[in-house]
Amino acid sequence: MRVSRADRERYGGGDVAALVRRSFEFLLAREPNTQILAEFDLSTIERYFPEYREAVSRRR
Repeated sequence: MRVSRADRERYGGGDVAALVRRSFEFLLAREPNTQILAEFDLSTIERYFPEYREAVSRRR
């Protein structure tokens, strides 16, 4: 997963490792691990799951 500085701020700032963890937790709650792309930008999640931004920002 690639996290740009802009994505980091957009999705709650703070520690990048924590943001990545929250993001994978979000994804795994919605789809099997075999369905998650091997490589992607953090912002890609929101294209598939419009509720992602609110959910991941709220879980800081």
